[in-house]
Amino acid sequence: MPRIQVGSWANDAVNWLRDNLDWLFSCVTTVLNGLYDAIHSVLAAPAPLLLAGILAVLAWWLRGLPAAVLTFLGFALIDSMQQWGPTIESLSLVLVACLITVAVAVPLGIWAARSRVVGGALRPVLDLMQTMPAMVYLIPGILFFGLGVVPGIVATIVFSMPPAVRMTELGIRQVDEELVEAAEAFGTHPRRTLFRVQLPLALPTIMAGINQVIMLALSMVVIAGMVGGGGLGSSVYNAISSVNVALGAEAGLAVVILAMYLDRMTGALNQRVSPLGRRALAKAQASLGGLKFLRWRPATSMAMAGVVVLALIAGGMSVFAKDGGTAGGGSGRPIRLGYVNWDEGKATTYLWKEILEQRGYRPQVQALEAGPLFAGQAQGDLDVQTNAWLPTTHASYWEKYQNQLEDLGAWYDKTSLEIAVPSYVKDVKTLDDLKGRAAEFGGRITGIEPGAGEMKILKDKVLGDYGLGGEYSVQESSTASMLSELDRAVHQKKPIAVTLWSPHWAYDKYPLTKLKDPKGSFGSGDSLHLLGRKGFAQDEPEVARWMKNFHLDEKQLTSLENEVKTAGEGHEQDGVRAWLKKNPGLVDTFAPAGKAPSGKASSAKGKDAGK
Repeated sequence: MPRIQVGSWANDAVNWLRDNLDWLFSCVTTVLNGLYDAIHSVLAAPAPLLLAGILAVLAWWLRGLPAAVLTFLGFALIDSMQQWGPTIESLSLVLVACLITVAVAVPLGIWAARSRVVGGALRPVLDLMQTMPAMVYLIPGILFFGLGVVPGIVATIVFSMPPAVRMTELGIRQVDEELVEAAEAFGTHPRRTLFRVQLPLALPTIMAGINQVIMLALSMVVIAGMVGGGGLGSSVYNAISSVNVALGAEAGLAVVILAMYLDRMTGALNQRVSPLGRRALAKAQASLGGLKFLRWRPATSMAMAGVVVLALIAGGMSVFAKDGGTAGGGSGRPIRLGYVNWDEGKATTYLWKEILEQRGYRPQVQALEAGPLFAGQAQGDLDVQTNAWLPTTHASYWEKYQNQLEDLGAWYDKTSLEIAVPSYVKDVKTLDDLKGRAAEFGGRITGIEPGAGEMKILKDKVLGDYGLGGEYSVQESSTASMLSELDRAVHQKKPIAVTLWSPHWAYDKYPLTKLKDPKGSFGSGDSLHLLGRKGFAQDEPEVARWMKNFHLDEKQLTSLENEVKTAGEGHEQDGVRAWLKKNPGLVDTFAPAGKAPSGKASSAKGKDAGK
């Protein structure tokens, strides 16, 4: 049967939309970024415990004293785990997505309930929206909206809308027809019938749909982190990519606390706004007997007064807070740095973050997969990446995006890509030696991120050149997962074949053999390049000059990687500072202080990628 080119058609459609409706996507990006910034500014302004108090007062109003106490303790725990900032970013993203989703979904549900034709037409569309893997929405999202919170918000809206539409339609259809007929018999206008009869009676079902919207929105938090959405998604994504159990547990627990709070509060809100809910609440309170004080809830006016008082205190603290200002010649301008979560990329990115901060800039860093990293930088959402492997590993990305990027030069030479096996595996010295020994290695080569250039070369060229394609499969994972698997195999003295590269600290830690590549399938080696977005050198000439003169030798690089790795996830800059203390004077060497740079503030589309 001939192949139906559905993928090609989808690609052509996305390219056509991007080329012809860029003005629309720019407008949507501006609006969503503006909404997110406004909500985030409000939520991030108070001190953590003050905002926890405000949320506890709301919980007291909606659910009673025990819920208020648990709310305060839960958010205090988030603050103590140093996940407060990411939690507020995720909450802001969820609120923006849910507000837009409800504003669109409820009218659609009403329309579907009042017209069977509309309901029938919407049903397959809703099925598609809800069953399509959510990550698929991020691919056109990056192309249309760039990196940042906007692709995550759009994907969240699309993924979470179906339950709200369906539950609204169901709630209105379930209203007793006799009540509607009675209203119509008394000459009630259809609009008044909708707002005075159908919606109040359907409200519990509609609120259940809104609750599902919030839960689905929270499930998108991790996915939004993969495209620079920030928040708990970035924390979870970094934990997964580095196999960091501690960070994963803390970020995951923060997601659970936030989800439980939003779930319980939206459920209780129904009891406050719905006539049926208020009746059920009164019956529940009457049945408590002597424990009524636990369910006592302050009046709306009292609760709002408490919220206002706490908000005024928070606002006063923000107004009178001291502004430390910025030192150096950067004038606080943002420089947006992106990196693939490889050791040399992470280490040099945080090195430049420290250097730029000392020179008065406001650098922001994002960990991304190679594909989104190059695509986002080509669109201007990132200023610099420090870890482009050229001319071989990232050749496909450079070929595609080189007209939108600037090569700031190589800072390390010369690298190599290879397959490595433990040294205790006998008689395996070259890639040719792997042939016929697939059973010994479990029939697989453990790889890294599927978007990495080395993985593409391995699958497209190396396996074929050495006749290994029929024997070995390539297991895609992440760099951290590959290293974890290597560590376990070496500990158990088991054979394993992994994708590695030089320089890498693994060769110092484990007894490994680099398999020779007599056919040169992996290429002759790469240099590590700094890449800037198009126009970066013109906007920031001083920073571009520093980066063009930046070089590290193997001893410096491996010791820097070791310090960053020792410092641990979330403390990378502490590792950089420890390394700089051992290498005094390097900041002045890499970025000699001089006349304050006159470069323009970054003018790329993303504006401020740290949102």
